[in-house]
Amino acid sequence: MIPVDEAFARIMAQKIELPVAEVSLEEAVGKILREPIYADRDFPPYHRVTMDGIAIRYESYLAGEDTFRVEGMQLAGAPAQTLTHKDECLEVMTGAILPKNTDTVIRYEDVSIIERRGKRYAHILAAPKMRLQNVHQQGSDRKATDLLIPEGTLLSPAEIAVAATVGKASLKVTQAPRVAIISTGDELVKVTQTPLPHQIRKSNSYMLQAAMREQNVLADVFHLIDDKSLLLDELQQKFKKYQVLVLSGGVSKGKADFIPEVLQELGVEQVFHEVAQRPGKPFWFGKQAAGPVVFALPGNPVSTFVCYYKYIRLWLRAILGAAPAWNLQAHLTTEITFNPKLTYFLPVKVFISATGWRAQPVPIGGSGDFAGLLAADGFLELPPDQIKFSPGDTFPFIGFRS
Repeated sequence: MIPVDEAFARIMAQKIELPVAEVSLEEAVGKILREPIYADRDFPPYHRVTMDGIAIRYESYLAGEDTFRVEGMQLAGAPAQTLTHKDECLEVMTGAILPKNTDTVIRYEDVSIIERRGKRYAHILAAPKMRLQNVHQQGSDRKATDLLIPEGTLLSPAEIAVAATVGKASLKVTQAPRVAIISTGDELVKVTQTPLPHQIRKSNSYMLQAAMREQNVLADVFHLIDDKSLLLDELQQKFKKYQVLVLSGGVSKGKADFIPEVLQELGVEQVFHEVAQRPGKPFWFGKQAAGPVVFALPGNPVSTFVCYYKYIRLWLRAILGAAPAWNLQAHLTTEITFNPKLTYFLPVKVFISATGWRAQPVPIGGSGDFAGLLAADGFLELPPDQIKFSPGDTFPFIGFRS
């Protein structure tokens, strides 16, 4: 049995190389960028009007002019007009290019538009405070050739918008690994089936598949009964097709827990078996030479939750080429006592306070009580070198909700 930190390090050391694929902008959200994105021109690309109003020359106002004849109108999307007389102005709309020979915008709320003999005039009611007032200056956000999005970025709608702005109709991203999720156990039946008193419906495989889908990894799901010869044949076939196998169940010390033995016979090198943690102690991990990486998780659903979100999610993030995830911390709200010298993943509900994130323990009925997780947002990782954990103590938080 090895400590949690060592298990995590051994998993992260087992990298696999994934190819790069080019996808359309519409398909790229949620994927990991595999190319840097640079500005193709200044941001904004011109002096941009930020308020509906009038554009004037600031020096004209400083010279005592406070009423300007309206010479014309500058609309957004139209080429820049030119102010021909310094004692005149142009009406301008938000988003328009600043007209030539003007340098200050005064919003409509601060002027009065009047008519005299068929001509329109703008009288300034509130003095402009500075030159370039209400103007988003060219290049003030980014300059042409500036790096906008570094390689390894998880693409959100914000990055998609920026990529579109610089003319990228497609993006290079990491191609997701081929993943098989395999539940095992004679007690498991289909979701659509009515279970007998000694049976339960499959749920872990659906949880794992959904969790991976959140990372833009689409996994195939299978189920195998507790038959050693069948497991040998079926897993051998899966090894030929998939780069990653995630198994659920059959890794403990029961008479029908064949998974560690079967994996060994199939040439999968055991990296570790059993981690000093609760829940999830029977966790098995290994790698077949020139074959798949194999995660074999305990069958209890809360154990599966912990092992996925503590280990597999971050490993997938790493092989996809993403930047390291944030290290979130939360303050415990209630005293907790835990005697075994194991890392304890405590289910918690989190909320924000003036002092930061707070974690309220959620009582559940052991590692089989997955319904208890409905009230939780994640787990607080309590270290094995303590017995009593006090309110206000800060520990790593592993979330499973957005």
